[in-house]
Amino acid sequence: MGRRSARLEEGAFVVEGPVLVAAAAAAGWEIEAVFVANGAWSYQPPDGVPVFELGPGVVEKVASTDTPQSALAVVRRRTATLDALASATFVVVGDRIADPGNAGTLLRSAEAAGADVVVLSSGSVDVFNPKVVRASAGALFHVPIVTDVSLDEVVRATPCRIVGTSSHRGVPYTDVDLTVPTAVVLGNEAHGLPDDAPVEDWVTIPHAGRAESLNVAMAATVLAFEVARQRRAAANPLAGGPG
Repeated sequence: MGRRSARLEEGAFVVEGPVLVAAAAAAGWEIEAVFVANGAWSYQPPDGVPVFELGPGVVEKVASTDTPQSALAVVRRRTATLDALASATFVVVGDRIADPGNAGTLLRSAEAAGADVVVLSSGSVDVFNPKVVRASAGALFHVPIVTDVSLDEVVRATPCRIVGTSSHRGVPYTDVDLTVPTAVVLGNEAHGLPDDAPVEDWVTIPHAGRAESLNVAMAATVLAFEVARQRRAAANPLAGGPG
């Protein structure tokens, strides 16, 4: 589904480290070039991909980390369209997610829990930001991602029930039936989802500590794996139902 609805965008982004470069190639992403520091490379890029050896100290200047990896690659950008939502039954939506680490972790958790599509709305960090790519741990290459759309556009494009998350309103997330087609929407780190967000139901994650709410990436992980848990239980009634 993701590959059929994908489009190749103008421009490219940098993927750092042989593990992530290999993950991009294995997932069918187009690699334009590979750059190796001092010959330290254990991965053979696909046929036809040029490989360039960098001189001493060069990778330290171009990489985004203080301790750069031995190799990096230039990869073509690719995102999904809203058409990907038409047949999805499990969608994770991040609304105006600002922190690259949170966005990457959201992607990682959503993909690990079996989400069909991830959406990062307009106003979110660039999904191809190097910190997002690293934090996703390769999930970026394996789940269709829709970017630069509004929540209203998501609502119109998906048949899923829209479930909004909140620190102060809604029923406990374990009390909601998440086995039906569902889009879980999480809000901006500082402001969360507005009270008038276009959602059908509100859920909250009860907690006993003094913190007002969980970090958005942590909340995404909890909710995504609750969706996965309920659906496993529904597929195997002997394991128990939702809740």
